Amino acid sequence: MLVVKKTNSVLQIDLFQTNSLIMGNTITQSSLTKKFVMAFAGLFLITFLFVHMGINLLVLLPSTDSFNIAAHFMGTNVLIKIFEIVLFGGFIIHMIYGVMLQIQNWMARPKRYKVEGWSHTSPFSKFMIHTAVIIGIFLVIHLMDFYIKAKFLGEIDDVMINGVSYHDMGAKVIGEFKLPGVVVLYIISFLILGFHLHHGFQSGFQSLGLDHSKYTPIIKYLSLAVSVILTVGFTIIPLVIYFGNY
Repeated sequence: MLVVKKTNSVLQIDLFQTNSLIMGNTITQSSLTKKFVMAFAGLFLITFLFVHMGINLLVLLPSTDSFNIAAHFMGTNVLIKIFEIVLFGGFIIHMIYGVMLQIQNWMARPKRYKVEGWSHTSPFSKFMIHTAVIIGIFLVIHLMDFYIKAKFLGEIDDVMINGVSYHDMGAKVIGEFKLPGVVVLYIISFLILGFHLHHGFQSGFQSLGLDHSKYTPIIKYLSLAVSVILTVGFTIIPLVIYFGNY
């Protein structure tokens, strides 16, 4: 009987270890899948940011006609409307998976490492969830101030361009960026966005499997370039409007 009990105990321990191993592998695979999807959605959103920045820079031209026409096209074209749904879906997926992965990381590491590597001590990595929350809040404010007012509330005045009526989004943007509080809010938000993108861009490529000694340095330089270009490109708009003759 003693031998049987000992054997049963060993079998129970082996079974427990096997189940733990299977569960651990499942969680790991699930995390990798979430990282892959989140990375793909994040890189997709970065592509949109470049398009959005390019259109917004049109407002700095002597006439806002080009900006208003571009904004009208983005808001009425059927393909753009489909892209808009995909865009919102990508943002929601990126946000949800980011929160889920952060919670998994907190549960996997209940205690801080005594000696942490660059990936854990870098502020770009450590505060990703915090900057993401701030960016999410800013996005809600931005959408309420421009998208919702133009799309659903009808609070944007119209302007005639070549005999066609358009929402005067240019006048709306210029009016908003003549307010110092709005300018400060947007500049701080853009700086935080650049902070978030600096780590997010290279982390996205790493999640997609492009983590190699040959490519990583290039991706890091690209990450810095992307974050700086987008930050400067968006920040210059409220600054030029506020201090310029618009």
